[in-house]
Amino acid sequence: MNVNDPGLAEASHSATERFNRNCFCITLDRAALGAALDHEAAETGFYEAFIKSRSHLFSNVPVFLSRSAIAEMGGIVEAIEAATKLPGYRDTVLSWAPEIAQQDFGPAGALMGYDFHLDNDGPKLIEVNTNAGGAFLNALLAKAQKACCAELEQGLLVASDDDFETRVVAMFGDEWRRQRGAGSPRRIAIVDDRPEEQYLYPEFVLARQLLLKHGIDAVIGDASELHYDGGRLRLAGQEIDLVYNRLVDFALDRPQHAALRAAYRDGSVVVTPSPYNYALLAAKRNLTLLSDPAALEAVGLSADMRLRLAGVPQTVLVTPDNADFLWRSRKDMFFKPFSGHGSKAVYRGDKVTKGVWAEIARGGYVAQAFAAPGHRMIEIDGAPASRKMDVRLYTYDGKMLLSAARLYQGQTTNFRTPGGGFAPVLVV
Repeated sequence: MNVNDPGLAEASHSATERFNRNCFCITLDRAALGAALDHEAAETGFYEAFIKSRSHLFSNVPVFLSRSAIAEMGGIVEAIEAATKLPGYRDTVLSWAPEIAQQDFGPAGALMGYDFHLDNDGPKLIEVNTNAGGAFLNALLAKAQKACCAELEQGLLVASDDDFETRVVAMFGDEWRRQRGAGSPRRIAIVDDRPEEQYLYPEFVLARQLLLKHGIDAVIGDASELHYDGGRLRLAGQEIDLVYNRLVDFALDRPQHAALRAAYRDGSVVVTPSPYNYALLAAKRNLTLLSDPAALEAVGLSADMRLRLAGVPQTVLVTPDNADFLWRSRKDMFFKPFSGHGSKAVYRGDKVTKGVWAEIARGGYVAQAFAAPGHRMIEIDGAPASRKMDVRLYTYDGKMLLSAARLYQGQTTNFRTPGGGFAPVLVV
């Protein structure tokens, strides 16, 4: 299909709207999913122990998207990645980044996540994440799908399972060589705070097992248990060559992360994604630049790339000078903290109280023009129900590894909605 043909693109968009509104097929084979998870985790009972208690982690239904919408989202990703190569862009975003983010050790950032809302005006980029969760789980989710009507035979818009695995392993090798020049890491630590308590802990296990399967020693660890001495970072006495960083302490400035911070600053360990990756790509304040055509022109971004970034909703810094205007306009805004992650301290303008506004107006927030999420109709207890949806592209070095959707209710994405959770993307 020619995604540049307006007629075909419009017909494809209409078809996806029809499927998302009217298709109530249940395509998730939970028995197959359970078997796949037990197999990939190399642990009988893994599904029962870690997934069944997370009853809203996976939705039963897919989300339908047009090929042109996927291409448009990919174009936005390419434009952002192109902007980060420009000295003027880097100088601007690093001017508001912490000191630890100023040095580029080389890595591009493992498993970036670009999150989109899709409405009648096309995809709108909501945010960029350096520690985007769910890729390993969504790769398995694709394996557990089954076609329930002829239209689904067109297949999933994901890499094949083997291809995803191969490219993820290659990604970690590439991250190593970007900093070290040659060779490959002997031991990778998948690091978070209290990892076993994290909602997405099951995917840490999947990531570890995938690396082990491909001959790379891998461990899961609590960042507070890392030790750094003699130029070596260790976990439980084992030397760590590369850290797959799942922390939301993007500047590594919390006391319990002192060992990782010191090893990173010395270049003694490869960290991906790194504070530099976060500052360059995912800091929310960057959206004020990415949504400003004049500023993008000033840093040298081409007209074609600036046109693609029309898909970034206008975002401005909240300041004392514009606070009164933004308060009056709040119903058309989302307010997001500089240092937040996920939906932490994110407020939809029409829900903001005067007390919350006083906090926002003090600074440290951006105001982003509201972009309506798409919708997917599902069935709950035999009755139709609407769920909001967003779409995440998992990428490495600007190239898509995987796509997935999330269904939810409420102000922001969550995993607490009946019928919600991760959903595979099918192309119409």
